[in-house]
Amino acid sequence: MSFKLAFIGAGSVGFTRGLLSDILTVPELRDIEVSFTDINEKNLEMVRALCQRDIEANGLNIKIHATLDRREALKDAKYVINCVRVGALEAFATDIEIPLKYGVDQCVGDTLCIGGIMYGQRGIAAILDFCKDIREVALPGCILLNYSNPNAMMTWAANKYGKVPTYGLCHGVQGGHAQISQALGLDPKDVDIICAGLNHQTWYISVKTNGVERTGELLELMKKQPYAEHENVRLDVMKNFGFYSTESNGHLSEYLMWYRKRPEEMEKWIDFSDWIQGETGGYLRVCTEGRNWFDTDFPNWLKEPAREYIPEKRSGEHGSYIIESLETGRVYRGHFNIMNNGTITNLPTECVVEVPCYVDGNGISVPKVGDLPLGCAAICSQSAWVQRLAVEAAVHADIMLLRQAAMMDPLTGAVCTPDEIIQLVDDMLVAQAKWLPQYAEEIERAKVRLENKKVPYRPAKGFLMHTKTVEEMQEEKEKYRALTAAAKKDGIE
Repeated sequence: MSFKLAFIGAGSVGFTRGLLSDILTVPELRDIEVSFTDINEKNLEMVRALCQRDIEANGLNIKIHATLDRREALKDAKYVINCVRVGALEAFATDIEIPLKYGVDQCVGDTLCIGGIMYGQRGIAAILDFCKDIREVALPGCILLNYSNPNAMMTWAANKYGKVPTYGLCHGVQGGHAQISQALGLDPKDVDIICAGLNHQTWYISVKTNGVERTGELLELMKKQPYAEHENVRLDVMKNFGFYSTESNGHLSEYLMWYRKRPEEMEKWIDFSDWIQGETGGYLRVCTEGRNWFDTDFPNWLKEPAREYIPEKRSGEHGSYIIESLETGRVYRGHFNIMNNGTITNLPTECVVEVPCYVDGNGISVPKVGDLPLGCAAICSQSAWVQRLAVEAAVHADIMLLRQAAMMDPLTGAVCTPDEIIQLVDDMLVAQAKWLPQYAEEIERAKVRLENKKVPYRPAKGFLMHTKTVEEMQEEKEKYRALTAAAKKDGIE
């Protein structure tokens, strides 16, 4: 089988190398054409060299075409994988640091809250450009697999306004499945789940073993597991709403209005064993360390043994399995982000939901889930409306909708008054001006408004861990090499 696969934001070393390895593990896919594109020439070349070395070590006759010209990379592509972080770490820092001046404390800031909303404003402007190029130069019917966050907003914009069939992919469901299986004392393959909701806010609404529903037993079983002390937010939500959520402790805490709005309350929920337990700006710190480490350590990567393209080393990322199933007809079941269109009947018809899907040679099929449990639907409904406001704001450069998205966001709205949110949005627009071309006129008006600031800052101190230097990371080089290799979505289109 031969077709063209293109990566946008290929400078994301861990993700690009890992997913390409997954794809080339499939025997039928070892004769494909591969193109990489990014706007950072240095990172693009480093990743190309690393992946090309792997390809040659595995005896494959594939020559990666790496180019700064996106349309050239996309020409005649059948599948496109998007893994960009628009604005890279420079923009990401403003997503975290500016809201802290207003008391809004985020752990990741890539999905909801004001950080996720602004990340969406940058990303949607970019992905609509990607879609235009795909429509014009890729093969008819080209499929876009979107790994970039905020995943639901990006997938929504690409489908509705980009007019390219787009599936949002994430690996959050697999992690919770493993935790649930551990609590039941079983292998995940013996635990059948239905997980449904929104990306990063998906619920395990059915957990069966041998056809018997086990959901009602899970809370008490999971509270006894070694990981329970690191999942206090997730288990508290489960106690109050009845179902386990896919997302990690720190991530989940910033999507809700209860856990991060007062510093004295945050102390109950933050766990400094790992950034993902709720550290302020934890993912920003880890990404910064990973990028610094890779820049320094890259020459050593080329000296190490190449990655083997063998089934035992294939990851659980959905992308390779989707392409394999569409091309070979082998059936694959996974949880993907798709336009709802009645799949979850008590969420808005027009939103992006994460639900079970099946893939084979006939395409991607989406079973009807029906109603979510009412409490879970209520949480997701509020988030879906924030996402809709943010998508429409980004597409139309509508500052009123952008402000409304921030006001309706659970955590931002719990911490800030409307006047504070209006000024916060202005601060964010001005700081991110070079990545927000659609807001050029509004940014000029925001600058004028900020000259006469009326709202004082109410800074949050934050719960911060130490950002390690490269020298400090050298002491644990295997740990940081593994973290960098596993990094997701840090390409910098």
